[in-house]
Amino acid sequence: MNKTTKIRLSGLGGQGVVTAAHILGFAATRDGKQSTVNPFFGAEKRLAPADSYVRISSDKIYERGEILDPNIVMVFHPHVITQGKCYSVPFFEGLMPGGTIIINSEEELTLNDENIKELKSLNAKITYVSATKISVDIAGTELATNMSMLGALLEVTGIVSDESLEAALIDRFRGGKFVASGTTAALDDALKDKYKKITQLIEMNMKVVRESRKHIKEVSI
Repeated sequence: MNKTTKIRLSGLGGQGVVTAAHILGFAATRDGKQSTVNPFFGAEKRLAPADSYVRISSDKIYERGEILDPNIVMVFHPHVITQGKCYSVPFFEGLMPGGTIIINSEEELTLNDENIKELKSLNAKITYVSATKISVDIAGTELATNMSMLGALLEVTGIVSDESLEAALIDRFRGGKFVASGTTAALDDALKDKYKKITQLIEMNMKVVRESRKHIKEVSI
């Protein structure tokens, strides 16, 4: 039976949510899988809600567009949960039973009783990672937060290989043709400007990936 893993990435403008989805989809393709990537955002401005949807399967994928029934929800910023800055309310809307939630936060977030009850009924697995802190500590910039989140995803799910993730990163910053928006391209350029050589950018981002894999925390609901 065809089993498609559906991933919803929710964050804020400027965090590289769209870029992370593209890199993840390309990495899956490098691993010999099928993938589709669909970004979704409103106004192109910093801290505005931004979502991306990634489907990964060993077989052909026929679905496109928004994911309403994710297996995995990645929360790139605490405000997605604490301030409702997302297109899906609650943030885990549609999560499949046994689904996984990965949250970028240095501390556990307070959920209301209704959300806790629903997450328990879904037997959801919740993992925290201090993605932004790791990004700043290792790469010296918040712009690598998305790579830290992808590192956590790899550690929790093993959905793509490290080798393919690195290949996707190289493709992205060495002339890959994918550009989702002017803002995304500007963020790419800002990240490139931090390093003298693209090889340094790749090495530092992969270091962020590896470090984040060491610092994930699964919590009980």
